Order: sequence, then C-alpha cells, then structure tokens
Amino acid sequence: MDDETRDSDFEQAVPAASTTAGPAIGKDEWVARSGERRGGRTGWRGVLEARLARVPWWAWLILFIGLVALLPVGFESGYVRRIAFNTVIFVLLALGLNVVVGWGGLLDLGYAAFFGVGAYTYALVSSDKFDLHLPIFLSIPLAAVVGGLVGLLVGLPSRRLSGDYLAIVTLFFFQIFLTATNNSDNIFGDDLAGGPNGLINIDPLSLFGHRLEISHDGIFNVAYLYVALALFGLVYVALRLANDSRTGRAWRSLREDPLAAELMGMPVNWLKLTAFACGAAVAALTGSLATALDGSVFPQTFEFPLVITIYTMVILGGAGSQAGVVIGAVLISVLLEVLREPGDSRFLLYVAGALALLGALKLSARFAAVLGGTIVLGFLAHAVAGRIDEGWTSGVPNGGGRVAEWVDEWVIVPADLAGWIPPASYIGLVAIVLGLTLVRGRTRLVLLVPTLYLAAFVWENVLLAKPEPTRFVILGALLVAVMIARPEGLLGEKRVEII
Repeated sequence: MDDETRDSDFEQAVPAASTTAGPAIGKDEWVARSGERRGGRTGWRGVLEARLARVPWWAWLILFIGLVALLPVGFESGYVRRIAFNTVIFVLLALGLNVVVGWGGLLDLGYAAFFGVGAYTYALVSSDKFDLHLPIFLSIPLAAVVGGLVGLLVGLPSRRLSGDYLAIVTLFFFQIFLTATNNSDNIFGDDLAGGPNGLINIDPLSLFGHRLEISHDGIFNVAYLYVALALFGLVYVALRLANDSRTGRAWRSLREDPLAAELMGMPVNWLKLTAFACGAAVAALTGSLATALDGSVFPQTFEFPLVITIYTMVILGGAGSQAGVVIGAVLISVLLEVLREPGDSRFLLYVAGALALLGALKLSARFAAVLGGTIVLGFLAHAVAGRIDEGWTSGVPNGGGRVAEWVDEWVIVPADLAGWIPPASYIGLVAIVLGLTLVRGRTRLVLLVPTLYLAAFVWENVLLAKPEPTRFVILGALLVAVMIARPEGLLGEKRVEII
C-alpha cells in the first residue's frame, strides 16, 4: 500500500471516529456529552431547570436566610425554633466538611474533634474556669483560629497521606481528642476541663453589652437563631469566594487527581493543609456558637455518630456543592426530628414508600397490582391471624393518629410479641430484599407484595418500639436509595473521567 492510499484511509477514519457516542481523545466525559445533555432537556422539566439555573447563587442564599428568619413568625413553639437553630448548626458543620471532602477530596474522619476544639476553647475563655469571660468578638474568633491551627497541625504529619491512610490518621486524632477530654479532670494533677462531667455555667452570647439570655420564660430565645443565620451567611459567602478563587480551583484539581495536580506545579501538600485548616476553622466556629447556647460542653457530644451524621448530610446533598450540602443538612436534621415521634415517622414512611413504588413502577398496571395486592394481603393476613388467635392482632401500634388506626386493622400487631419474632422477621426481610435483586420480571413483582407487607410488619413491631436507633436505620436506607438513583447526590458535581 502506497503513502497516498494510507493517507486517504486515515482521513476517512478520522471523521468516522468523531461521530461516535463516546468522548473524543483529550476530552473528559462530562465535556464530551454536553451536547447530549442539552438535547435531553425538553418539556416543562427542561424549561424549569433552565430558568432555575439562571437564578444567581446570592438570590438563593437570601431566599434561604429569609425563609429561616421568618420561621419564628409562623411557629411560636420554642421547640421548633430550637430545631431551626440546630439545623443551622448542622448546615455550618456540613459546609466545613465540604471544604475538606467535597473540594479537597480528603477523607477526614476526625472532623467532629475540630467541632469540639472550638466548643472547649469558647468554654475555657468564657466561663468561671479561668475567670476570663472574654467578649464574644474575641472568644468566637479565637475559637475559630485555634480550630484552624489544630487542623493545620493535624494536617502536617498526614500531608503525604491519602485515602484510607489519611482516614486512619484523622480517626486516631479523633480518638486522642475524646480520650483527652474524658480525662481532662486530671491532666498533670490539675482539673483542666472537667473530664466526663464537662464544663457548665458557660457565658451566653453578649452583643454590645446586651446579654442574650438562652430562653425567656422557658421559651427558646430566637435571637440565637438570627446570630446563627448571620454567621451562616458570612461563612457561605466566604467559602463561595474561596471556591471561585485560584485556591478553590486548585482544591478541586487536588480532588480529581493529586498526581496530575502535582505534575502541573501545584503545591499539593500546602493545598491539603489549607483545606484541613479552613474546614477545621468552620467547625470550631460552629462549636463556639453551639456551646454559647447550651451553656455547657461535654465530651459525649462529639462522639462518632456525629461524624456519620455530618458525612450523611454532605453525601446526600452532593459533595462539592455548597447548595447541595445545605439542602442535605436541612433534610437530615428535619428528618431526624420527625422520626423521633412514632406517629409522624409512620406517616412519613408509608407516604415515602408509596412514592418510591410509584417512581419505580410508574403509574401503570404493575403499580396498581403491587399496591392493591399488598393491601389485600394485609387485610387477609390480619383476618386469618385474628381467627386463629385474637392475641395476635390485639396489640396497639406505637404512636397515634389516623394512620395508626388504619394500620391497626391491616398489620398484624400481637399483644405479646415472642422474643424470637423481631430478629427472625428483621433478618428475613433483609434476606428477601437481597433476593429480589436476583430475580426479574413477574417473579420480582409477585415477591414484592409479601416483601412490602413484611416490611410494614417489621416497622410496626420491631423498629417503632425503638425509635432512637430506628431513626438512623431509616436514614441509612434513605441514603442508599438516593445513592442508587443519584450517585453524586442531589446537587453533587459529577467526577471528571479523563478518557
């Protein structure tokens, strides 16, 4: 074959390769498929998505702050106002963790320790322990600075680590913090921070000489909510500016590929340190604010379940997205409170289950068959069990409300539940759910009916009897479902895949 023939074949092959569905050489997948994504945005959903995308970020921020600020107007309950304050605290913690995990790509399992560092710093300089009683314009910034410095020190020995190795080091630091605070009543013979009894009688916030009492006549002081919202707005804007800066772009490069970032001349070790320090400073700032309201601080507040909760917020909302982690924190915080009350959690579960079934099967004959079959199976099983032994159906469901009255006639709730039934039913439900992943077609639809009814039985007889662990079980199930539907989270950034 001569040179002209080879050149002709090559020129014909190049256009053919460029028309393939996959990304071209030198382009990442997200960029290569941008035209496909734009073409898929049709109908009212596409129009709505396009219009929402035009709204600037600061408008969404003002809207969020405004809605939360107006919450006390519609709800006079001190409980609701306190939950709103706790939600803002979780939002701040999620924003700080997003710097480390979402932007820097660093797996930090000791994040709650920085929250504790800020809390103890504020407690030590704003209480009778050392009789300092610094004003908040000094104590809160001091807590943030101390937290940032501690984050920098933790990052120094681990700046060359990544992945699982970094997680182990940060987890070790977290355990050191818990050990130190639990034994802080005897450090070199001195009581430094009260040990497991913690520190109490901590100064509340004081603005311009005006002391903000924690409550008025037993009702939560809404001024703390407004202070938290003000700090949230400042932190959000500061992190937004940092994300748009050269450092923010370098953090994202570090997240995507540390080796490539280093080869391009980026100071990878310094970027890790700054990510650690910024995330730790936000956590410490949040700790000082929470301690000022609580008026006390204890080591038990910062145990590992807190880390899992904050990670859930970031993952659910979408690591790397500020708006996403805010939404994730709000959803998780509200859900954890709703799931405390059996009546509310029951209504939420059945509605969410029906919507999930509708989303999976659509509005079709299969959906009607599964839903109808589950309802009929429940009434039949309840009637048969009652005929065999009235004690099998004479139990009272936990909680109240109309849903509980309906469930009482549908789900078998024994008056005296045998000890072997809860573990057997729970393990059986898990086994059946796993088995559903191995079958297809009509077999799956048929097996789905008894599976749904067994899930209702386990919920009413096993999970609702222990609402505290049940909250986190439901939270985990929700997270798994969202990750299956959207692995990047609700508003997460898709990872770049270089091909």
